[in-house]
Amino acid sequence: MKPTRHTPQFEQRIRRVRQVVAGTAQRPRMAIFCGGRSTTVQLIDDVTGRTLASASDVKEAKRATVAGASVVGSLIAAAANQATIRTAVLDRRGRRYHGRVKAVAEAARAAGLSI
Repeated sequence: MKPTRHTPQFEQRIRRVRQVVAGTAQRPRMAIFCGGRSTTVQLIDDVTGRTLASASDVKEAKRATVAGASVVGSLIAAAANQATIRTAVLDRRGRRYHGRVKAVAEAARAAGLSI
């Protein structure tokens, strides 16, 4: 397993959020990863351990921005609609609900995904 560059406090926040948030096939976990160069979102079924849908702005952006994150939010909502997923549980992965995380969630809601 590749070592992470997160601080122990950040790892603890991730674990604390994951104790409460769990996804199923009908209501998957929407995990948002905010890297320095991209924003990636996955819809994960924790019961079977499968990724049901994913979206990213890796190819479109050279640097991650809030505008790019809102595009990713609309892409994940379209992918969820194609996979007949109507609702999801937000997993912000230890980050605060502002900036790119908020942009992804609001764009997904505006595109029809219930979070």
